[in-house]
Parts: sequence; structure tokens; C-alpha cells
Amino acid sequence: MAQRILIADDNNDITDVLSLYATKEGFEPIIASDGEEAFRFFQQYSPAVILLDVMMPKEDGYEVCRKIRTMSNVPVILVTARGEEFEKVMGLDIGADDYIVKPFSPSEVMARVRAILRRSANTGVENKDKANIIRKSNLEINMDEYSLCIEGKKIDLTKKEIETMWTLVSNPNKVFTRDNLLNSLWGYDYYGDSRTVDSHIKRLRKKLNEVDHPDWSIETIWGAGYKFSIKD
Repeated sequence: MAQRILIADDNNDITDVLSLYATKEGFEPIIASDGEEAFRFFQQYSPAVILLDVMMPKEDGYEVCRKIRTMSNVPVILVTARGEEFEKVMGLDIGADDYIVKPFSPSEVMARVRAILRRSANTGVENKDKANIIRKSNLEINMDEYSLCIEGKKIDLTKKEIETMWTLVSNPNKVFTRDNLLNSLWGYDYYGDSRTVDSHIKRLRKKLNEVDHPDWSIETIWGAGYKFSIKD
């Protein structure tokens, strides 16, 4: 059975061309023309991946993505005509897996879809072979539940923030460059500005600092990147 791809956009020309390319790739396209319809079709059809336009009638793509993230970790790619850095960061911060700016190449969109699905499949295989819970000092990350707790208090993080912490905490004292984190977490050579990582880490630290954690920290290594540092 073909994997379903939900394409949500109020521009028929865009949905037509993306639907054509998705069908050629072996997907079954589901088309939504507004935010409310997109969320309803997400619940009805359980797509493998979602292409979600930001500026849609009734509910915008950000709001739809937020609602989806309360229920599912299905890959979401936001599509928009806007290209400002803060909007990209906002999209990633609410749990989107990628962000594409119009005008775009349909072939590039499909390449990103394939990359995200490969990464999701590989993560599933890896998780069968290793523990899905990691504990360091007063920190616990549970990838089965996509949750992070400090001193037993659950911290409200996005999917991408949880994955960022898992990557860093699983490799204590290893320095990850910005490009390392983008490629590792997004699963391919990211097309955006690597400074997105700086904003992402800034927001992550702010949430982590809701509870004291004197034995560990996310350190900035100037000129290099970031690492999870923990006291012996």
C-alpha cells in the first residue's frame, strides 16, 4: 500500500504540481485547501508525511502544526513564501521537521520528503536495538514517550528539542558543530542558515533552566559548536 502524503495549500497550482510529483514518487497524495481541512485529513488518513503551507485560510500552518504535535510525531514540512530567519526558527520551535521557502523546486521538495522518511525509518530500527531512556544526574530523557524530565519535573519541549537533547546527552563532552547538528537532526544537508541552531539552542536552554541542574549544562564552544557537559 502506498504511503500517504498530505499536501495542504490553498493554491491549486501548487497542490497540483506537488500531487503530480508525489504520485510519481509512489505516494498517495491527500489534498487539503485550508488549515481546518488539513487537520481533519491528518486525523482521518494518518499520512506518513505532511507538507503544510503556513498562510492558509481558517487556520494557519503554525497552528495546525502545533495541534498535530500534541498527538503525533509525523514528519511535518512547513511551506511558505516568507523567508525571514525568525519565522524559520518559529516553525522549527513548534515542532516542524523542515521549512521550505517558495518558490521551490518540486524535485527538491520530494528529495526532502524522502530524506525525512529515511531518517524516521532508520531511527525506528536503531531504537529497537538500544535503550530508549537515558539518565544523567537529575536529567531523564524518554524517547518512547518523547519526554524530558529534570528532578522528576516534565519540561515542555518540542519534538526537535527532545531530539537535540538526546543527541547531545548520548555523546557527553563531544562537540557538535552547527552543521553536525543540522545534518544529524534533519537527516540531510540542511538548506537553511546554520545560525538557526543558535536560536534553537537559546530557546532550549531557557526551557531547561526552569529547573536547576548544577551538575550538567549545554555549553557553547566558541568557534566550534555545542556540547553536553556533565560533572564527574
